[in-house]
This record gives sequence, structure tokens and C-alpha cells, in this order.
Amino acid sequence: MATHTVDNPFTGETACDIEQADDARIHQTLDRAQAAARAFRGTAVEERVALCDRALSALEARADEVAADITRQMGKPLSQAAGEVKGMAGRWRHMMSIAKESLADVVLPKDGFERRIAKVPLGVVLDLPAWNYPLLTAVNAIVPAVLAGNAVVVKHSPRTPLCAWHFAKAFEAAGAPADLVQALFVDYETTERMVGDRRVDAVLFTGSVLGGHRIQAAAKDRFIQVGLELGGNDPAYVAADADIEKTVENVVDGAIYNAGQSCCAVERVYVHASVYEKFVAAAEPLVRGYVLGDPLEAATSLGPIAQPWHPKELEAFVRDATSKGAKVVVGGKALHVEGKGRFFEATLLRDVPQSADLMQKESFGPILAVSAVASDEEALARMNDSSLGLTASVWTKDKERAERLAKDLEFGTVYMNRCDALDPALPWTGVKDSGRGCTLSALGFDGLTRPKAIHFRLAL
Repeated sequence: MATHTVDNPFTGETACDIEQADDARIHQTLDRAQAAARAFRGTAVEERVALCDRALSALEARADEVAADITRQMGKPLSQAAGEVKGMAGRWRHMMSIAKESLADVVLPKDGFERRIAKVPLGVVLDLPAWNYPLLTAVNAIVPAVLAGNAVVVKHSPRTPLCAWHFAKAFEAAGAPADLVQALFVDYETTERMVGDRRVDAVLFTGSVLGGHRIQAAAKDRFIQVGLELGGNDPAYVAADADIEKTVENVVDGAIYNAGQSCCAVERVYVHASVYEKFVAAAEPLVRGYVLGDPLEAATSLGPIAQPWHPKELEAFVRDATSKGAKVVVGGKALHVEGKGRFFEATLLRDVPQSADLMQKESFGPILAVSAVASDEEALARMNDSSLGLTASVWTKDKERAERLAKDLEFGTVYMNRCDALDPALPWTGVKDSGRGCTLSALGFDGLTRPKAIHFRLAL
């Protein structure tokens, strides 16, 4: 079998070696998943919830190991990796808490008839999570899929493949039926062939727009559920009445956390001209305050960039912006720390024109681009001027302003006075090139089941 090697983004040493499954292993995995799905679909929701609860306990018992694996594979500071384990558990528990009600038959009373809408498991769900939040992007699909009565095959990102095995091991330790949750590693081309395999009944993919197009193309000859969460170029609007100190603190964190490697990270900020200079002045020391270094050290607040080619891409974003008139306030360069790692400085740019790539494309790095606007209307127009539509935030003391803007903002989630956050009680979804479908919330089960109409006339 071929071997895939993952490097440690800080040390440059080998983080892990993973065997790529050959055709025989792939066929065996899908056959077993299909058999597991058929055996599991008739279980009661209460039994599925109990299984998922045991699996979570098994995973939490190894929380330190899981967090350390995240850090060495993609560079997230260890404290943030530990926080991701906790965030995953919160989503897991919420989906368990709503499963019974969300998956119950919809009963439609009518004299002389029994009418119900049953929510039937799809079968085998292929989950393709992303590396930037390797637990959070995985749990969004794996746990709801099992709760809905499906089997799951997890093929994780080539950057964080070990995380798939942590989920599979947790369900195995919980006493799950054999092969209910399996981990598998293959290359991109093989993944696309799996999407087209008739034993796969649904696909949930988290990743780039390019990757989303490839997954959609791979499913073109099949009528299956394909969920696509494809990232964003997420804007914030700071209105004239915003609490600048608190707003700046939240927006900077929303941009730089996890080295900006988040689909819902704040990437562009439109600030009302009356508070623009105050915002920039308050943001500068916060951006300068990030500590780059060994992600295992407690003092490190900004870890290395996960992908080896990405620092140069981030420098190109900065060059493009400055060539069009933007000014670098802080940062803007790739660098090493004590000769190690692939880092990019926490970066603040001001006066960034709308034509700059930073205002149009997902940069996926610790860069915050700021521009002044004269009105709410101008802010709205610029926020919507993007092919991506995942999240947007409005910073104001006026709820009516936020409501008014939210109605016209073309994004899956609109925040007021927060950003870069996900509430599992709400659907996670995007519009435009940010993808289609949704995960989490009660609606998240819809893409993992199909409706079956039960229409009985009780007497002739």
C-alpha cells in the first residue's frame, strides 16, 4: 500500500504516516458499511442516543491525546486544540438532546386515516471533514448521521487523517455494531470515485470551493444527498454607535484565532467613517500582541500555518492589497520563529479597496482588512459584494439596525455583536459559493434522512 506522510508545521518533522487504502480495502469498507447500515436502521432513537453518549465518553477519556494529535498535524496551539475537544463535545451533546424529537414521525390527524411522515435513514454516509477544525467539521456529520440511523465512513483531510480514527475508535469502544463508524484514508481521486459508488447514499464535504465543485461533479450521475460547506470571506460592519473597545477585541480575535484558518473567520471589516480611526488605533496593539512560537508552549497564541504552500499565498494577498492603495499597519510577512515553522504574522491592513483580493476571496490566514464606509447602506452593498456567503456580523447597540441589515445580508448566518461562532441549535449553512445544505440544529437531520409518507385508510 502507498503511504501518506503528514509533516509537523512547526518542527518540519514527520507527524504521522498513514497507509492509503487499496481497492480491496475500499470495497471491504463500503460492503461492511452497507451491511452495518441495514442492521442499524431499525434501532430505536433512544438506543442510538445511548450509543453516542458512550462514544463521547470514550473520546473524552482520550482528550489529551486527541488534542496533541491535532497540534502536531496542523499546528493549532495546544490550548486551542483542547478547546476544540470541548467544543466538539458541546455539539455532540446538543444533537443527542434533540434527536428524539427531531427524528420523530410527523403525525397528521384525519378522521378514518393514519397519516404520518416517517424520517428514514439514508444508509451509508461518507463524511469528508476539513483540517482546520478537524473535530468540529467531523462531528457535524458523524454524530447526527448515527443518531439518524446511518452508518458512516470518515475520510479525513490529508492534513489531519488521524482524527478520523479517533472517531472510529470511540464508537468501537462504546460497543457500536461492527463497522458502523469506519475510518479510511485515500487520495483525492479515489475519494471522488467513492462519491460515485452506489454503496454511498450521502456525502458531506467541508473544504474549498474548488473541492466542492469536484465533489459535486463526482456525484453528477447519482441522485444522492451532497452537503457542501465551502468557506467564506466573512465581513463585519462596525456602525457609528458600536462599543469600539469590545467590538475591536471580538473582531480581532474573530480574525486571528486559529491563525485565521476558519471558514467563518472575520476577513474584512467595514467601519463607519466617524469611528474608523478609533477602530484602527484600538486594533493595532491587539494585533501586535500575538505571540508566535511552539504550539505546545502555553505562551503561544498564534501557531504555524498548516499548509506548506500557504504563507506565500498570504504574502500575495498583502502585495495585491498594497498595490491597490492599502496600507500595512502591522505584519504582512511570512517568517520562521527561531528557525522553525511556517508562520505568517498577525496582520492588519487599513484603507483596503473593495477591488483587493482580500475583499473578494477567502484568504484563510491571520489577516484583517479594514475599510471605511459612509453609511449603513454602503456597508450593506460592500458586504454583499462577494461570491461567498457564509457569515456576516453587525456591531451596533441598535437591534433595529441589525434586524434591518440582516434581512438583506446574503449570508447563511448573520450575527449581532459576535462573530466566528457556531451555536449547534442553529443551522450551519451557506449561500452562493459557500455551498448548500446544512448541518446541526433540528434541520441538520433532514439531509441525513428521507421522508416516507405513511397513508393508511383505516376502514373500507
